[in-house]
Amino acid sequence: MKKLTLLALVAVLFACKEKAKDEPKEETPQETETQMDKEDDGWVTLFDGSSFNGWHLYNSGEIDEPWKLEDGNMVFYPPEEREEGEYYNIVTDKEFTNFVLSLEWKISEGGNSGIFWGIYESSEYGQPYLTGPEIQVLDDERHPDAKNGTTHQAGSLYDMIAPSKKTVKPAGEWNHVELMINHETNNGHVMLNGEKIVEFPVHGDEWDAMVADSKFADWEGFGAYKTGKIGLQDHQDMVSYRNIKIKEL
Repeated sequence: MKKLTLLALVAVLFACKEKAKDEPKEETPQETETQMDKEDDGWVTLFDGSSFNGWHLYNSGEIDEPWKLEDGNMVFYPPEEREEGEYYNIVTDKEFTNFVLSLEWKISEGGNSGIFWGIYESSEYGQPYLTGPEIQVLDDERHPDAKNGTTHQAGSLYDMIAPSKKTVKPAGEWNHVELMINHETNNGHVMLNGEKIVEFPVHGDEWDAMVADSKFADWEGFGAYKTGKIGLQDHQDMVSYRNIKIKEL
């Protein structure tokens, strides 16, 4: 009897051990953190707040005044005097095709600026906006361009697609924008302060029709480059940018 009892006990213990092996293992806090890190993979910092590494003046060299580094931000101070045709637009050293761009911007009172993509940098084109479509950066309350139609207001695909709703914050406050461009799915969108406000095709017949119905209709080269540089505009107004990062798709 004692021998049988002992054998039964061993069998029960063995069965419990096998069941424990088959049951899913619960994630520890450390494993959960690792999973979160994986979800963040792919983001690359384009501006770390301490230097202009990875950027340069459009059709020119290193960035210096009137762009400055202040408290982790890149800030543009428009010069009081400048030669005719002199601009200080900046662009990335690297080109991108399919991506999600995330950044924050703060515009001065009455200010205007813009975020470009698909820029073809060449002496043939004197300004980034001649090839690169623009997401508008604007003080909607004070800048006269906001009165020129909703396709000129903050967050718009400039002169083509108006924001579906008003999510922009007042001048002097930070706005977070996310721009997605994907030529594989032929889709682009703009999110401003957490809400999707603009969607559009990025090439093909629908894109061509939008361009043809805009001020860019006769601009040879505009929106023609699937691969190009990211740019920030000198529109002769003070503007600040920070937390710039990109994820290639």
